[in-house]
Amino acid sequence: MDWKGKPRDTYVTLGASNHTEEEREKNDYYATDPMAIDVLFSVEKFDGMVWECACGEGHLSERIKQYNPDVFSTDLIDRGYGFGGIDFLNHSGIYQIKHIITNPPFKFATEFAYRGIELLPEGGKLALFLPLRFLESQTRKKLFTLYPPKVLYVSSSRILCAKNGEFQKMRDGGGSAVAYGWFVWEKGLNQDTIIRWVN
Repeated sequence: MDWKGKPRDTYVTLGASNHTEEEREKNDYYATDPMAIDVLFSVEKFDGMVWECACGEGHLSERIKQYNPDVFSTDLIDRGYGFGGIDFLNHSGIYQIKHIITNPPFKFATEFAYRGIELLPEGGKLALFLPLRFLESQTRKKLFTLYPPKVLYVSSSRILCAKNGEFQKMRDGGGSAVAYGWFVWEKGLNQDTIIRWVN
């Protein structure tokens, strides 16, 4: 039987969200449903100061504060929350930061991983919320070979990452076909990556 759907339907079925640059938000701003933090903190502890370095409008930062009030929030773009105009990839780091938790712009996710690991102190954790397709590609194979994540928490729920933070518009449009997970590194730990399934 021949496929009769629209071209976009193919990408939705495959779980892809970036098949055309025209459909992407200019600065790759896709806010994350705060429930992603509930999932993360149910399985990982983060004692000490947390840096949310792509905070957007504060969706993740505000939820992190419910578990750990010591949160420093920045973003390259000033969206009225935290400190705008701070380029994580070219910043020298934040004093006393122990952990980094964020959903980075996907097109720079690999660079965020390298930079985050570089900036963290020994024992600090880097947690990036990313589509599972981040596991693919030769470029990221190098990252995972040099710095294997401690654990990948695969979300069994389709947690939303909404363009420009428009969650209701996304729900009205049918939700998301993209599968996400938390990629967690611990500075100084070198072991085979554990995969766990979480809510």
